[in-house]
Amino acid sequence: MRSYRTLLRTPEYAPFLLSFAAHAAAQTIGGLALATLVYRATGSPLLSAVSMFGPQLAQLLGAAFLLSGADRLPPRALLTVISLAFAAGTAVLALPGLPVRAVFVVLLLQGLVASLGGGVRGGLMNDILPKDGYVLGRSVFNMLWGLIQITGFAAGGALLTLLTPRACLLLTAALHLLSALVTRLGLTARPPRSAGRPSLSATWRTNALLWSSRPRRLVFLGLWVPNGLVVGGDSLYVSYAPAAAGTMYACGALGMFVGDLAVGRLVPPALRPRLATPLRLLLAAPYLFFFLRPPVAPGAVAAAVASVGFAASLVLQERLMALTPDELAGQALGLHSTGMVALQGIGAVLAGTLAQLTSPATAMSLMAALSTAVTLALFVLERRPGPDEGTAGLREPRRAHG
Repeated sequence: MRSYRTLLRTPEYAPFLLSFAAHAAAQTIGGLALATLVYRATGSPLLSAVSMFGPQLAQLLGAAFLLSGADRLPPRALLTVISLAFAAGTAVLALPGLPVRAVFVVLLLQGLVASLGGGVRGGLMNDILPKDGYVLGRSVFNMLWGLIQITGFAAGGALLTLLTPRACLLLTAALHLLSALVTRLGLTARPPRSAGRPSLSATWRTNALLWSSRPRRLVFLGLWVPNGLVVGGDSLYVSYAPAAAGTMYACGALGMFVGDLAVGRLVPPALRPRLATPLRLLLAAPYLFFFLRPPVAPGAVAAAVASVGFAASLVLQERLMALTPDELAGQALGLHSTGMVALQGIGAVLAGTLAQLTSPATAMSLMAALSTAVTLALFVLERRPGPDEGTAGLREPRRAHG
């Protein structure tokens, strides 16, 4: 499938995108509003960064205990419940006088709920689209996320000049309710993808199966670590340029949009696998120059250029799907999504700590250097087969028991 028209005519794909768009707009505007609220209350770059990305750490617990639900629960019902839970939690965050500690308790609970979202959406998209449409469909999904971030961060920055952060959080809660409504009315009720009840043992057993393959392990690490370190540096935009953080986030989202458009639509399929390492290096390289403390304009340009490298996830997700049985696609994508955002949360904590000890600009450069080192190490490991695998490990049969 190479045509956007054919893609958008696929039944249920358009309402699937609309539901995600409302969710993404809520995440973008709400994240910026909450980070601003916490920074104004505490003056701490660390707490500001953790409030925006730290809840993703809670998704590690969800991956350990809940992730089997991504394949073993009805997807439409589960996505609806997730959106309603986010709406309720965000409304609580908007309460006047809510202590900072209570804010982080709510964010922890939201992170646990969110641990299922990535796997459910990824698995559902895999069900909706034909096999030859996955990369194009995923690229449109990612481009939509980029566009929502561009408009969401720009709109969030503008709204924060007109409204209080708490008012922006109430708007975020309304967007989560809209996402729940579109999901419920626009998608077809489907049975669970995999038989059996979701449980701790099923989650651990399937995660262990997914992790048991060395090629899959390297793909997961490539999706998680370089991305997480760079996003951790991005979490310092609020403390690096408090009055222009929305602009920097919007420019980064623009770069991500361009990268997904180029890789998903313009790059020939035969060339895509070769781009994983160059794109991951591009993701980090421009941030190495932040130790010079550039003004907002060149810093925003650097963020845009670097964010083209986020398109590496398209290449690696395609590789992950080729290595994963169909009946485990939801949990595999959920493990990818959860690990990625958890590493982003870890990156935010690390970057915030470095910024407390040095400066936001220095911390961003150090995070980029770490990301570059990890990408180069993974490149070496990918070219060196494991002792018991050889190249056959890249062509596992698409059957598994779980």
